[in-house]
Amino acid sequence: MSIQAIKALHIIFVISWFAGLFYIVRLFIYHAEAQLKASPEKEIISDQLKFMQRKLWYIITLPAMLLTICFGVWLFIEQPFLLKAGWMHVKLNLLVLLVVYNLVCHRIFKKFQSDEIKWSSTQLRFWNELATLFMVAIVFVVMQKDATNWVLATLGFFGVGVGLMIAIKLYKKFRKS
Repeated sequence: MSIQAIKALHIIFVISWFAGLFYIVRLFIYHAEAQLKASPEKEIISDQLKFMQRKLWYIITLPAMLLTICFGVWLFIEQPFLLKAGWMHVKLNLLVLLVVYNLVCHRIFKKFQSDEIKWSSTQLRFWNELATLFMVAIVFVVMQKDATNWVLATLGFFGVGVGLMIAIKLYKKFRKS
């Protein structure tokens, strides 16, 4: 298989992985909010959301993560010089943090499947934005490979984070009114 095909598959599975991460936490938010409903609506909605979460997690999110990693390793096998690039070390560290984020999402998923819902919808909204921050940081590091641009990317990363927190607070105020 050509390097371009391997890169294309890597990118396709990265996109699928992030889509799964974005949507699973959104389903967690709806699930947490369903707990505020009266019976039997609460149970009906919760059962449907648990079903949707299982399908999303086991059919899309986890396989996409594993395939992202497999095609990434394949790229290193084909292009070992990438491991010497400074920007790649930054990307790999962000990837490790993203895998930790994924593992925490898996733990939340298992708790929600057992009806142990301890997260509020507001906490989950903040948690959801963390995946966005990882995506922004990883894309900037990959696209801006020199050290000067890493500094700008890091500042942009934190700027996006602050902007997202402000947006969540404004949304919450808007939603209450």
